[in-house]
Amino acid sequence: MDLFGTNFEFAVTRKEALQQWRVFLPKAGRYAGMRNQVQARHENVSRLSPAVRLRLITEDEIVADTLERFAFSTVEKWLQEVCWRRYWKGWLEQRPRVWTDYRLKLQATEVSARAMEVMAGRSGVAVMDGFARELIETGYLHNHARMWWASFWIHVEGLPWELGADFFYRHLLDADAASNTLSWRWVAGLQTPGKTYLVRRSNVEKCLEVIKDETGLEQLEDGRVKARFISETADLTVREWRACASSVEELRARVGVWIHEDDLSVESSAELKGCKPVAATAFLAAARVLSEKREAHLERALQDACARATMQWGVPVGLERGKALVRHLVDWAQRERVEVMVAMRPFVGPLGDEIETIEAELGKVGVRCVWLRRASDEQVLPLARRGFFPFWEKLSRELRSKSDLMRKEVHE
Repeated sequence: MDLFGTNFEFAVTRKEALQQWRVFLPKAGRYAGMRNQVQARHENVSRLSPAVRLRLITEDEIVADTLERFAFSTVEKWLQEVCWRRYWKGWLEQRPRVWTDYRLKLQATEVSARAMEVMAGRSGVAVMDGFARELIETGYLHNHARMWWASFWIHVEGLPWELGADFFYRHLLDADAASNTLSWRWVAGLQTPGKTYLVRRSNVEKCLEVIKDETGLEQLEDGRVKARFISETADLTVREWRACASSVEELRARVGVWIHEDDLSVESSAELKGCKPVAATAFLAAARVLSEKREAHLERALQDACARATMQWGVPVGLERGKALVRHLVDWAQRERVEVMVAMRPFVGPLGDEIETIEAELGKVGVRCVWLRRASDEQVLPLARRGFFPFWEKLSRELRSKSDLMRKEVHE
C-alpha cells in the first residue's frame, strides 16, 4: 500500500486542535476495535498526536472530555493510548542518561549508503518503501506502520536503530525525545529485556487496508525475520524526581515568559494564573535539524501560541528566529529588563539539554530562572518508574474513580 501523495491537514492552532478533537470524540468509544487498521487517510484514529505533542491541546483536556462522555470501561484502550506519551516522558525524565547516551551513539554512527536508500523508500520491499515516502510527504505514520518499519529497519535490514530513530524524529510531526527514542528501543529489544518486536507478513496483510504491490513481501514471511542481538549501552540509573514550582503568584519582580514547543498552551495554564509578565518570547532556531515540513508545522504552531499569549497578557509576543536559543534569551531578557524568566520546564530532549546553559548565562546578567510544571505532570509522570502496566494500574484507579463520580452525578 503506497500512501505517498495522500495528504491531509494536521491542526497547527489550538482552535483547530479543539475542533478536530470535537469531531473525533464520538468515535472514542469505538477506538479499541478500529485502531489497528492502517487506512489511507487514518480516519479511524484521532490524528491529534502532533497537537498533543505541542500541547495545543493537553492530555488532561482529552481525558476529561472522554470520561464526561463515556464510561471508563468503554474507553480504557483509548485512554491508555492517550497516556502512553506521558508514560514515556515520565520514564525518560527519571533516566535522562538514556537520551544522552543515544545522542552520543548517534553522533558516532556513520550513515551508510544502504541506510540512505532505505530512508528514501528504495529498499525493494514495496510496502516499507511506501511508508518511508508517506512519512517524508505527510510527517505522519499510523502506529502499526511505525512499528513495522522500525522492525524492518533493525531486524531485516540490520541497520543501527539510532539512525532510524533520528530519521523518524526529523520527519514525524509528533516526535518527541521520549516517545520516539523509547519506542525504537522497544522494537530493538532494549526497552523491555526479552521482548523484541518482529514484523510479520501475516500481521501486515491483516491490518493494512490495501496492498497494491507485494514486491519484496517474502522478506517479511512469518518466522523468517529473526531478532538481531543489540547490546545495551545506556545508563538506566533512575534519578530522583525533581519537583518544579507550581505557580508564579509570589513573584515580585519583572517577569518574562519563554514560550516553547514542549507546551504551547501556557497562557491558559493554572500554573501561570495571575501572572502579569512585562514581556514574553518564542524562538525558532535556524539550525536545520528537522525536515522542512516539520519545521513549517512547528513555526505555524508557535505563531499561534504567540497570538494567544498576546491576547491573554496584553504584551506583544513575536516569534523570533536565529542561530542560538541561549543567546536569544539573554538578549531578550536584557532588552526587556526582565528580572525573572519563567517557563514550563522543558522535558528531557533537545530543549532540556539547554537548561543548565540557560540558567548559567541568564544568571550572568542577573536574571533568575523559574521552571514550572503542570500539576498533573507532577502527579502522573513520577509513576513511570517501571513498565507501562504498573504505571497504568496506578493511574487508572484515579481515572476510574473520576468516571464513577461523573456517572453518579449524572444519575442523581
